[in-house]
Amino acid sequence: MRIPMSRAALTGTLVVASLAVVGCAGRGGGNRADTPYVARDVGTLYTAAKDRLDRNQYKEAAALFDEVERQHPYSIWARRAQVMGAFSYYLDQDYTQAIQSAQRFLSVHPGNRDAPYAYYLIALSYYEQISDVTRDQKITQQALDALGELTRRYPNTRYAADARLKIDLVRDHLAGKEMEIGRFYERRGQWLAASMRFRTVIDEYQTTTHTPEALMRLVETYLALGVREEAKKSAAVLGANYPGSEWYERAYKLVQEHPVLPPQAAQSPVADGAPAGAPPKPAS
Repeated sequence: MRIPMSRAALTGTLVVASLAVVGCAGRGGGNRADTPYVARDVGTLYTAAKDRLDRNQYKEAAALFDEVERQHPYSIWARRAQVMGAFSYYLDQDYTQAIQSAQRFLSVHPGNRDAPYAYYLIALSYYEQISDVTRDQKITQQALDALGELTRRYPNTRYAADARLKIDLVRDHLAGKEMEIGRFYERRGQWLAASMRFRTVIDEYQTTTHTPEALMRLVETYLALGVREEAKKSAAVLGANYPGSEWYERAYKLVQEHPVLPPQAAQSPVADGAPAGAPPKPAS
């Protein structure tokens, strides 16, 4: 799942922060700066890493930022290098490493001023891995959890503001997964299993774009199960909240076509007109 503006925001934040540190160092290192496991002074290592990042060589940059932390773990550069390394892994689309690096930073520096940004990186790394609704949504739930953690801990940051927007998108995605499963069960005539999935959308994701269809599908499944009163309730809720929608028109038609029948007339012909207690007719 792609995210407009987030990557630009990430870059802008880290470039400004890193320049303050880089300005303290010389531009040394030459062609040896990207050689692993060679002892180098902290300024040379950090500058070489930042240079690779500026040239979009994200994998090399991440490795060099990791070297800063490994060779100079007690310097002020190490803290910044941990965050910049996580950022570099993120840009390289190595989201597992990005998450691990950010989590390692938080475990060592939980109160650091860059902690909100580290939580943001973790959330974005999960968010970027969200797959379509036909596949397993474990990553989607992890993204939702990480975004929620960020907004709870740092509600007044700009990262939290972006996270709240993404939470709405993620919840809509999870609701879409429930709808996908529910429709699958419905096609197979597994009405109870289908109704439970549609009910989940209504109960847990009622502010998403899938709610109108979920209500209409509940009308279908409840009628198929023979619980007409529940079908009428779902149709009434649909009519009250989405009166002009195509989903309500379909639900209203379904309720009309399934009047109340006496117990001995299970499959009698459909009566004309709307049954007593039916939801109001949709506007034409």
